[in-house]
Amino acid sequence: MATTTTDTSDAHPYLRAATAGIRHHTRALTPSTRTDRRHLDNLHEHLTRLHLLLDQLADAVRPEHPAAGRHLATAHLRLWQAATSLHDAFHTLPTAPACTLDRLPDGPLVLTICQRHLASGHAIRRKTTPADHGPA
Repeated sequence: MATTTTDTSDAHPYLRAATAGIRHHTRALTPSTRTDRRHLDNLHEHLTRLHLLLDQLADAVRPEHPAAGRHLATAHLRLWQAATSLHDAFHTLPTAPACTLDRLPDGPLVLTICQRHLASGHAIRRKTTPADHGPA
């Protein structure tokens, strides 16, 4: 039986840092913490980037380990569903004063999250929808 050792010094430092950041924010949330659009936007960005990472991992694993690739593809789909739900929740929250154009240097959050969501959706459809090869 082979054992696998993981060298955490250089495995995936950015992913570990992002996970630590989420862990920190999760612990910092209290029942009185108000959820606003900026929180949902940040979480949506994290999920869409994780979604792209899983897509790359599934592509890399699938040729040698098809079963593992299928599991990663399922996780990929579930993350997309979670990102879609976050996008929907974002739009159901009332607009906060911080969401006004003059207070956001990058523009309104509604455009940022929608553009990101549309770009991710386009990438998914392009990859998962069979191409029309025209008449045979």
